Amino acid sequence: MSLVEPRRGFRLTGWHVLAALVVFFGVSFAVDAIMVMDAYHTFSGEVASSPYEEGLAYDSQLDQQRAQTALGWRMSATLNGPTLHLTAVDRAGSPLSGLRIVARLERPATEQGRRAVLFHLVSPGVYQSDAQSISGAWDLRLSAYDASDHRFDAERRLIAP
Repeated sequence: MSLVEPRRGFRLTGWHVLAALVVFFGVSFAVDAIMVMDAYHTFSGEVASSPYEEGLAYDSQLDQQRAQTALGWRMSATLNGPTLHLTAVDRAGSPLSGLRIVARLERPATEQGRRAVLFHLVSPGVYQSDAQSISGAWDLRLSAYDASDHRFDAERRLIAP
C-alpha cells in the first residue's frame, strides 16, 4: 500500500468558465474603450476645412435653385451617334435661343476623361455639339445663360453605345 495519494488531473469547473468569460469580455471592453477614446480625441468633428464659407455657399446654391425654378426653363439632352443635342424651352414651351452654354462631359466614377463641350445653335432652341466618339456612361453638366444673365444649371446622364 502506498502512502502517496494518486494525483488528480485538472478538472474544469463552472468557476473556471466564469473566470474565462469575465477575462475575455473585460479585455474586449477595455480594447473597445481605448479605441473609442482614441477616435473621439483625434477627430475634430469637422467634415470641411471651412464650414462657415461652405454653409454660405450652400445658401447661395439654394437661392440659385429657387431662381432657376422661377424661370421655368426645361432642357433635354440626347446623344445621337457622335452628336450631342440639347433642347431648351421656357415655361410656355417656346424655344430658348441665344443662350451661352458652358458645359463639360465627365465620367460618373472618375475624374479622368473630363472634357469641355462647345454647343452651337442649329435651330431655335436646339443646340448641338460634337461628342468626339464617346462610349459608356457620361454625365453632362452645364450652365446656360441668357442675355439677362439668368442662369440655368443642369446635369444629365448620357449612355453611349
